Amino acid sequence: MYVVVMGCGRVGSSVATALVRLGNEVAVVDRDPSAFLRLGPDFPGHTVVGMGFDRDVLIRAGIEQADAFAAVSSGDNSNIISARVAREIFGVDRVVARIYDAKRAAAYERLGIPTVATVPWTTDRFLHALTHDSEATRWRDPTGSVAVAGVDVHEGWVGRRVTELEEATGSRVAFLIRFGTGLLPDRRTVIQADDLVYIAAVSGSAAEAITLAENPPAEDN
Repeated sequence: MYVVVMGCGRVGSSVATALVRLGNEVAVVDRDPSAFLRLGPDFPGHTVVGMGFDRDVLIRAGIEQADAFAAVSSGDNSNIISARVAREIFGVDRVVARIYDAKRAAAYERLGIPTVATVPWTTDRFLHALTHDSEATRWRDPTGSVAVAGVDVHEGWVGRRVTELEEATGSRVAFLIRFGTGLLPDRRTVIQADDLVYIAAVSGSAAEAITLAENPPAEDN
């Protein structure tokens, strides 16, 4: 999947690097060249200097081929404008905008543009909105630090211990639903076909853990 990320602050750089780890091609746009230092020296994606709502800048970033677009700069107006340009002019299907003003966020949700806020929760929901069709998180603690989500694990995990899944995803298997009954796993528990697996993960990493669990184990890739 090809994703254009507008804004390379804490959230934008986090989203971009996580998307790359998950095997996506990413272009990042920011008006400040020094912002790209947050991506690290080994970032394999594209970086484009310019205003994220400028059509020529977006074209240089590959918006015409993009499957998804994330507007995560520090300005509501820039995010709103760039999200609308991506959706309405370039026809990008998956567009997500970070909006600080709650009233504006509600208005743009009604226009069909998902909006999000706060750094850990923002990273999770941006990744999920860009790479999934629906929200899978079932529970989040009152501080927003931990999320529990249902995962449709890849068939390659069947027959493996839950500890292997936990190590690969950086999460914990909170519980399983097996034959309609809840099960608290231990280190010996083996994932079976048709198990409904619920994982607990620190906010900011939950969406990535879900995607890793939905893919085959690394040695099966």
